[in-house]
Amino acid sequence: MPDLIDKSILKSFVPASALNTENFQELAGKTFVENVAAGNVIFKEGDTDRKSVYLIDGQAEIVSSNGESKIVMSGSDIAKHALANQQPRKATATAKTDSQVIRIDSDLLDILLTWDQLSGIEVDEIQVDEGSDEDEDEDGDWMTRILQSKAFLQVPPANIQAMFMRMQDVPAKAGDVIIKQGGDGDYYYIIKHGKCKVTRTSKTGSELTLATLGDGDAFGEEALLSEAKRNANIVMTTDGSLVRLSKEDFNELLKEPMLSWVTNDEADAMVKNEGAVWVDVRLESEYKNANIEGSVNIPLFMLRLKAQTLDPDKQYILYCNSGRQSSACAYLLSERGLRVHCLKGGLVERSGS
Repeated sequence: MPDLIDKSILKSFVPASALNTENFQELAGKTFVENVAAGNVIFKEGDTDRKSVYLIDGQAEIVSSNGESKIVMSGSDIAKHALANQQPRKATATAKTDSQVIRIDSDLLDILLTWDQLSGIEVDEIQVDEGSDEDEDEDGDWMTRILQSKAFLQVPPANIQAMFMRMQDVPAKAGDVIIKQGGDGDYYYIIKHGKCKVTRTSKTGSELTLATLGDGDAFGEEALLSEAKRNANIVMTTDGSLVRLSKEDFNELLKEPMLSWVTNDEADAMVKNEGAVWVDVRLESEYKNANIEGSVNIPLFMLRLKAQTLDPDKQYILYCNSGRQSSACAYLLSERGLRVHCLKGGLVERSGS
């Protein structure tokens, strides 16, 4: 049975070092040390293995398709990052000495990073109507509010019609828990009438109230975007009524129509001919190691603070390693009326990067 990675060693690698404790522990429990004898191949050019490979001991030689060679030594700055991390592989890696490596499932790492970053912004992204009155008409104008939001302006009318047809009514009483912290992201909710409070339970068991929601407010999309666990409680403070849309319907009718995917060639042409701007939504440490020339770095978890610095008259092309984080970011920026696109396949599939 292979040995699990020493957590202190795993903590030295990027971007694993940025994960919160819970997600880091999950990654560590699935990461095993592999011995590679001198002269043996670690991975070959052309491989598509969806693994991020890190050198933890020894030396590796990386030979690119054009014959260029470089030696990577464990413990060096370059070794903090995954070796030649593109898919399909653009280089062959061979152990120069007896070495040790770890192979992390790239999708698992990407999902954990997305969970981590979205968990800090879910509540902040909720649009709260400060001016709603207690004596507002009980039926409200929640449907009008939803239809006039920037998010729904980008959704095809047929999808909106289908959304209202597929929504389920949810009667609610004061004190009902609509979403429980730690639960699965299964529905997207809109309040028809009534009020909710958003709370988060700390590790000590105390509850902090973060926001109050009223008629027409929507919540729950971030957990659906990232397939993360819920990171807050939503509790009714009055009797009321909500509607909900299943995760599958949300993805089909709302998420996908608001995402515009572009290929490498399309993206480069938009930057050159239309003045589009590259936005890297990865962590700063990943961005500093490798990025697309001319891009700006806005990590997903900084989205709420940085979104207002983006020019609504410009187009933005978002990218990450795989496309998962950038698609979550694109949805949230689209809600604000910004024109955004996602790089299909992310950096690992960008040729020549």
